[in-house]
Amino acid sequence: MKHLSDCYVLLTTAPSVAAAESIAKQVLDKQLAACVNLVPQVRSFYRWQGKIACDEEVQLVIKTTAALLDELEQLIRSVHPYEVPELIALPIAAMSDDYQNWLLKSVKSC
Repeated sequence: MKHLSDCYVLLTTAPSVAAAESIAKQVLDKQLAACVNLVPQVRSFYRWQGKIACDEEVQLVIKTTAALLDELEQLIRSVHPYEVPELIALPIAAMSDDYQNWLLKSVKSC
């Protein structure tokens, strides 16, 4: 495995599978990520407007590069149905050489 600093996982959630699929397709169409996993039936507890809320959501796990994070964030903000979408970028500490090569070939060059 390679130790990395230029590959990231971006996490966000969506209110439905349809919304998550729409976001995923737009991200992939623009080559801002190599892969988007949708994890349905995530139960989220959070504070919103002074109250504790609970909703079932779909978690999106988006694999991308550091160079594309800003553009990816802008796209998600522009199409996301939430007023304040979750946007959390986590650096990937290590990944297999073949997966990294595939990821880098699958996204657009900056």
